[in-house]
Amino acid sequence: MTKSLPNRSIICIDMKCFYASCIAMLEGLDVMKVPIAVIANFRQPGSVVLAASPPMKERFHIKTGSRRFEIPKHPDIRLFEPKMSFFLDMSVAITKLIAQFVPREAIHVYSVDESFIDLTGTEQLWGSPVETAKAIQQAIYNQFRIPSAVGMGPNMLMAKLALDLDAKKSGFAKWTYDDVPTKLWPVRPLSAMWGIGKQMEIRLNNMGIFSVGDLAHADLPSLEKQFGIMGNQLYYHAWGIDYSTFGEPLVQGQVSFGKGQMLMRDYHKRSDICVVLLEMCEDVAKRARSAGYVGRTISLGLSYSQAAMTKGFYRSKTIGDPTNETMTIYAVCKELLDTHFVGEPARQLSVRLSNVEQAHSIQLDLFDTNKEKRQMLAHTVDTIRDKFGATAILRAASYTAAGTALERNDLVGGHLA
Repeated sequence: MTKSLPNRSIICIDMKCFYASCIAMLEGLDVMKVPIAVIANFRQPGSVVLAASPPMKERFHIKTGSRRFEIPKHPDIRLFEPKMSFFLDMSVAITKLIAQFVPREAIHVYSVDESFIDLTGTEQLWGSPVETAKAIQQAIYNQFRIPSAVGMGPNMLMAKLALDLDAKKSGFAKWTYDDVPTKLWPVRPLSAMWGIGKQMEIRLNNMGIFSVGDLAHADLPSLEKQFGIMGNQLYYHAWGIDYSTFGEPLVQGQVSFGKGQMLMRDYHKRSDICVVLLEMCEDVAKRARSAGYVGRTISLGLSYSQAAMTKGFYRSKTIGDPTNETMTIYAVCKELLDTHFVGEPARQLSVRLSNVEQAHSIQLDLFDTNKEKRQMLAHTVDTIRDKFGATAILRAASYTAAGTALERNDLVGGHLA
């Protein structure tokens, strides 16, 4: 069976504690010896830790996702705010270094600190793929003093699984199809496997599926009935099978447009929350329009303050006509908010447009004669913002005390540039 499956030499390389490593290099520190934490915002005691060096994790039990107020006062600890522009420059520089080993088209940048590399055919240049992978790791460390972890597999999925489930502890791991029964199938809980979130895990648990091995031996028609095409992908991924061509998303059909935001303070009033929601809907709609997509499913997530008595919610609604209009998305978000908001102070919001399709043309509506005008106006506003900046045109609500658009305009990826 494995003879007919994709069998290339793919690696997935991850820069360990990337933000902390970049800061350490900039400050002349050793990321493996100095307890370093990168804090999203020094002004907020509840601000999240974006990255922590190994000593910070081992000595003080502070990791990514911890809060600033949890960090003890200790003379050895070094705290820094993020420098997102520098982090992005470093990511580009690392990609250029990797391009000295393979053609640019053999590199797929997955995130700011993670990339897939196809090493197939490089044997005559650098030796075996394992030797090349380790040479790339060493070159990155020699030039930037940034340690990395590498997972290798016959396809993108297996490389990613080898990285997440093995190499992040050992530094390097190579998985083959023969390793699936012994290394992949024992994995549980299911959310420990790439591509399976908590909600998906609950639904699979309800079907009596608790490990990846259970998933691999589940009834395929039942999975497809429950999850559609995703059920088919889950089944084959449990066998380590991935037919994605290099550079494509690992899970096909999962295009969506979303935005999450950690609020700088607790938002107590529904009206203030709605101001931020409108700004977020504006951003999500603009990106959908720019990519040429419309979507039917609109999701709203809200997390309450740590002092609240409840954890929050994540709810979705699917509408009949696909849309990329700001106010349509916003109206659904407000409806979800009214249904599920319990009045506790909010601290984090997320908006997502999914179940998308190509927006080939404006779908006219006999009962909505202004739809075409709204579409044209939206594209005009998008063009102005692209040319003159995101704050060139703002809704009046963004100028109120609850608005965040002006303050966030100077940030990169939601953090200080």
